Amino acid sequence: MPMDHLAHKHLVTLTLDVDFRSMLVIGPTPGGHRRIAPVTGGHFSGERLNGTVLPGADWVINRSDGVMVIDVRLALRTDDSALIYLSYQGRFLAPAEAMSRFSKGELLEPEEYSLAIVAKFECGEDRYAWLNNVVAVGTGEQTATGPVYSLFEIG
Repeated sequence: MPMDHLAHKHLVTLTLDVDFRSMLVIGPTPGGHRRIAPVTGGHFSGERLNGTVLPGADWVINRSDGVMVIDVRLALRTDDSALIYLSYQGRFLAPAEAMSRFSKGELLEPEEYSLAIVAKFECGEDRYAWLNNVVAVGTGEQTATGPVYSLFEIG
């Protein structure tokens, strides 16, 4: 395989429902402006992985350089009742003007921002133990009800 090729395949599409009205605003901290956004549910689908998203949260921080850092922790329930822990971290980048509109609740056009994550799965169920060794990255798109991510398994 050439060194300039990153082997990857689609793992799952993850759609989250976020209750933006119930977001907790912690406020300014040494690391930036901290908020906690409740994830109330959602669903995920892929060739080997399908089911529902259980409640969780996104521990968001807006840094002084304008970058929004996300830190999400969720439990997933597969269609065959296995429980999986999913955590992912990433960043939402947009020009200052677009980020200002976004912070006021405006939806941005996909070409106005970049949302990228690195994800980690943990599962104790034998049939999904393969997830414990997956290296996954993803890209996301904002919607009115929450983000939709495409996650890819690397190599």
